[in-house]
Amino acid sequence: MSKDIIFEGIATALVTPMKANFDIDFEGLGKLIDWQIEEGINGIVICGTTGEASTMTEAEHKECIRFAVERAAGRIPVIAGTGSNNTAHGQEMTEYASQVGADACLVVTPYYNKVTQDGLVTMYNAYAEASTVPIIVYNVPGRTGVNILPETYQRLAENDKLVAIKEANNNIASITDTLSRVEGKMNMYSGNDDQIVPIMSVGGIGCISVLSNILPKETVAMADRFRAGDIKGAAELQLKYRPLVGSLFCEVNPIPAKAAVSALGFCENVVRAPLYPMSEKNYQRLINDMRAVGLNV
Repeated sequence: MSKDIIFEGIATALVTPMKANFDIDFEGLGKLIDWQIEEGINGIVICGTTGEASTMTEAEHKECIRFAVERAAGRIPVIAGTGSNNTAHGQEMTEYASQVGADACLVVTPYYNKVTQDGLVTMYNAYAEASTVPIIVYNVPGRTGVNILPETYQRLAENDKLVAIKEANNNIASITDTLSRVEGKMNMYSGNDDQIVPIMSVGGIGCISVLSNILPKETVAMADRFRAGDIKGAAELQLKYRPLVGSLFCEVNPIPAKAAVSALGFCENVVRAPLYPMSEKNYQRLINDMRAVGLNV
């Protein structure tokens, strides 16, 4: 373990409830945050990919961060998604999140720009300058077209503000290389629900999860079992929820996640364009897999 530990275990990459007119449903968001905390979640990420931050106005983005911090009221860490393909804007959002009490910021690689590795180092150091809280570096090349290389993580690890990694590159060999290079300087969280136990097995300390939107207690139990030394029990849960994880990603995130949270009664099944509600066939698959693990939908 290294630097500041923002959380250990599971933090939910929270969906953002929306009304039928596409306005943000703050009442629904508050209820969802309270339920997550009651279920024992170790942290929440507000305004990440799953939270549809890319289609929010700046005012909405800021209000969601402020609201989440106030609603959580120090009960669990709140991590604000503040990354952008416009570094100056991302710095502004990071500075704002720091000022209103977020415990950390999650900064994704710049989508569309396809920056170089040197550019990534310069960018993340710029975010660190704007922040008074720890930063989690978020690598998700399948969505951004940019992949952070292990040797680049090694350079990023020299910045005291860059304390952790959310890794979603699906390459275990690269992940183990990264962990060997940043040992003692950066913690790692899985960015994929189907790799919680595999990444913890090589030194990760948890996951920023989509699955925990609907199974917070059970997802936390997976990480808790692993940390308690019950590797077999953790692996059993990883495999048990594999079909449901598949359904949660059978269409682009967060379309199925929003549908699943809606099925539990926390919000309307509304996503903002260009996202589009999932097909009926895939929705039935999702509902069937939710029922198979005991969810009442």
